[in-house]
Amino acid sequence: MPELPDVEGFREVLDSCGRGRRVRRVDVRDAGVLRGVTARRLRREIEGRRLGRPCRHGKLLVAPVGDGPALVWHFGMTGELLCASVEDPVDRHDRIVLTLDGERQLRYRDLRKLQGLRLVEGPEGVERVLAGLGPDALGMDREAFVASLAGRRGAVKGVLMDQSVIAGLGNLLSDEILWRARVAPGRPARELSESEARRLFTAMRRVLAAANRAARVPPRRTWLTGRRDDDEPVCPRCGTRLRSCRISGRRTVWCPSCQR
Repeated sequence: MPELPDVEGFREVLDSCGRGRRVRRVDVRDAGVLRGVTARRLRREIEGRRLGRPCRHGKLLVAPVGDGPALVWHFGMTGELLCASVEDPVDRHDRIVLTLDGERQLRYRDLRKLQGLRLVEGPEGVERVLAGLGPDALGMDREAFVASLAGRRGAVKGVLMDQSVIAGLGNLLSDEILWRARVAPGRPARELSESEARRLFTAMRRVLAAANRAARVPPRRTWLTGRRDDDEPVCPRCGTRLRSCRISGRRTVWCPSCQR
């Protein structure tokens, strides 16, 4: 599932491929990815207008269109945004294709269509979409992060993944951060000491920095991410057999030796 680093990568694709370019044509090849807007209205509102500077908040990607509406992508489990030439073959999972000046195309590709694309009215519409989200994980300072964990009843893994608390962290990032900080994922967040919470923040910043450079959560063998799907996964730090369970409905992997 795309998490903050993936969406940051899509933001860079949109910025380099589309910013300042006029949308010449909108081809909705599958309206099943549209949320709250028809294909007809989408074409009417954005054809002939220029894409503005995109921004990301958590797992959402926002692109203003001219001086009017904005496009908001939620990539779900399998969505991605690609830059292509008009001459490149269209993939069968390319659901929406925006043809731009300069013979470029922005293609929204999505296998499972669990989320999709919205059209909202101006800055106020963007604010409404973002209203239910917590601060972006990449922009939080340490004090705000520590305060966000204080008093939370649930498991710390669930709190990290709660988009209304911290926007952008998903399953893989949360497991990696907890492993780096040596914190067990099932511990109640409110039981963490301030030093443990600060350690989590440091781990989060380091993991996000590395993952953003890769535009994904990298499956490196020195990372928990690079071991979790092995047939017999072991901790890359101490060699202990990794364990897994479900927390907040998601498969959770941790080291029982490092994360007591």
